Amino acid sequence: MLALLQARCSSSRLPGKVLKPILGEPMIVRHIERLRRTLHLSPLVVATSTEASDDPLAELCASLDIACRRGSLSDVLDRFYQAAAPFAPDHVVRLTGDCPLADPEVIDACIDYHLAGDYDYTSNALRPSFPDGLDVEVFRFSALADAWREAQLPSEREHVTPFLYNHPERYRIGHFTQAEDFSWLRWTVDQPEDFAMVERVYDALYPTNPAFSTRDIIRWLATHPEVAALNTNISRNEGYLKSLAKDAAFTESR
Repeated sequence: MLALLQARCSSSRLPGKVLKPILGEPMIVRHIERLRRTLHLSPLVVATSTEASDDPLAELCASLDIACRRGSLSDVLDRFYQAAAPFAPDHVVRLTGDCPLADPEVIDACIDYHLAGDYDYTSNALRPSFPDGLDVEVFRFSALADAWREAQLPSEREHVTPFLYNHPERYRIGHFTQAEDFSWLRWTVDQPEDFAMVERVYDALYPTNPAFSTRDIIRWLATHPEVAALNTNISRNEGYLKSLAKDAAFTESR
């Protein structure tokens, strides 16, 4: 199944984060290393922008023979659609480059759940039970095409999928959850504190087990609560909340 890994270097909160080194390799390389352990993701394509700030990312992908497609920086929905369209897939998996602890088993399980339920859109993030940073979205390409043609709000153009999950009357929505709630754990990288936490996890677990799992991380953090606490003060989905604020101004101007 086609997977698009959305990434850019111009993050305002932690510029160049996807290229910051973890154990001698750029963070996005460590991320892709984990994604390549999935059973269902093929091809895997990095979707970045045409801005000069993302030239180093595109050059890195070329040097490592990682497929990369480039598009709009601000209209991320268009960038995503244009990256997917040449493949004419039935379904697309959306992943983001700020999640270097991505779990291959969680991704595969979410895809299986999506296909078995014949859903139009499936996510493990709308009803969070996994750590923030293990987010997966799977959806029909036909639904993505609808969003690309019809979405107008800033939050719908900047974040790819809100048009889909905000229209449950049109699309069958799947919620992939687990029994244990670990949503209070923050494993995504938006701020320096996030990167510090992830770097500590890699330093501790990767040298002896490069394929360390979510359970391995949770067990290690249980004995190192000071690491888990490094970034717990940061709110979830800050970027999306900023886009929602833009929606109000957009609506008033029409």
